[in-house]
Amino acid sequence: MQDERTQGRRWVLSSFEETRAAAAEIANVAKRTLSIYTLDLEPGLYDHDDFLDVAKRLVLSKRYARIRVLISDPYRASRNGNRFVAVGRRLNSSIEFRNVHEDYKDHREAYLIADDTALLYRVDSTRWEGIADTYERAVAQRYLAQFDEIWAASETEQELRELRV
Repeated sequence: MQDERTQGRRWVLSSFEETRAAAAEIANVAKRTLSIYTLDLEPGLYDHDDFLDVAKRLVLSKRYARIRVLISDPYRASRNGNRFVAVGRRLNSSIEFRNVHEDYKDHREAYLIADDTALLYRVDSTRWEGIADTYERAVAQRYLAQFDEIWAASETEQELRELRV
């Protein structure tokens, strides 16, 4: 019998509620890092208690844990009053926000990657349809490489820290 960790679980997402539950489940797989590529911090998704509890537990229980967030539309994010930003301010040594560099603004997708293993992926960040997988290392690594490239080219998101969003 195969271990679920090596076999994983894959499922299709078709609604906001399914995506919100998947975000918490994928985040729960993380042992070291969460990498989030988002349009505007997606209110109700990343500031929901289920996700926030998992994210806080990750960074508070492991000194080396880190959450990185790339935001492609920081203006929209700053208008939304997101609780994840408040958590990020309090835990700013473990949670970092960056604006997506102008050269990468044409990316429409949204995703959450746990370590280099689990992935929640939506091809269109304005829609809730997508796929989640708790163990899909090859695909997670592909999107993590894209995330790292954009992260390196992007700037620290000071606006969200200063605006008291």
